[in-house]
Amino acid sequence: MRYIDHGVGGAPDCMRIAQRARPSPGEGEVLIEVAYAGVNRPDVLQRSGSYPPPPGASPWLGLEVSGRIAAVGGGVTRWRVGDEVCALVPGGGYADYCVTHASHCLPVPGGLSLLQAALLPETYFTVWTNVFERGRLAQGETLLVHGGSSGIGLTAIQLAHARGARVLTTVGNDAKAQACLAAGAERAIRHRDEDFVAVVQELTGGAGVNLILDMVGGEYVARNLRALALEGRLVQIAFLEGSTVNIDMTPIMLKRLTVTGSTLRARTVQQKADIAAALEQQVWPVLTAGKALPVIHEVLSLDEAPAAHRLMESGVHIGKIALKVH
Repeated sequence: MRYIDHGVGGAPDCMRIAQRARPSPGEGEVLIEVAYAGVNRPDVLQRSGSYPPPPGASPWLGLEVSGRIAAVGGGVTRWRVGDEVCALVPGGGYADYCVTHASHCLPVPGGLSLLQAALLPETYFTVWTNVFERGRLAQGETLLVHGGSSGIGLTAIQLAHARGARVLTTVGNDAKAQACLAAGAERAIRHRDEDFVAVVQELTGGAGVNLILDMVGGEYVARNLRALALEGRLVQIAFLEGSTVNIDMTPIMLKRLTVTGSTLRARTVQQKADIAAALEQQVWPVLTAGKALPVIHEVLSLDEAPAAHRLMESGVHIGKIALKVH
């Protein structure tokens, strides 16, 4: 089968199509013939050498796919050969076939295409567990999403809006602002021209926001603490501007703040299965109703993986990037 080999890593052009044996599913696993694979920031970080896969995970790129079940391992009862699914995979999604645990597969939501479905798992798993489980966002609360035009950002905006929260976001330009407003954000703060802390204070009457989803880090961390309300929560999911910061921790005490975060790939099989089950119950009906759908920026072919990574690194994309495999 074809797969994307990134060798020892490096710039996007280190990726090339190579051949290797088709994998076989083990106990509790399924083999998926991949239709589409989502392109995500962790893929870019892994390719560049700054995000090695956890022990036991596939060394290849690609964390979410859609396609058809090609084979099932022992003990698998829900899925049968030919079923259309989308799935969170432990790596190897940039390929003709990949293996994942059966409990990490979900049915394609009613009315969605395989292309749309491929762009759900990594992003929606991440948003659900961080915004609604760790972040405990409730109806009527206010959420601030940094990087609102990213795949994660637009998903967070849409799901939070659909569940009755007020949403603010930060963006880099007017086109990204318009995309976020269309997704359900009340206000898109241009971070190059505006101080998001000041805007938050103005829009909340000085109270601050209840929850912040941050993938920036760096100097944003201290500013986030200032922008949070009493009992506010900061959920950190990436550090695009650095994870080493020098901050005054006093606001955590005075406002009784919670600072947390998580990564998805290192979670256990059971933890990922639990997130999948929650998504199917809580989010799949929203998608089937035609709400909170993934925003697609561009679809490229598998052999255009280097171009897909260059696009993601450029930061000009709005929403998700996909690779068409079959």
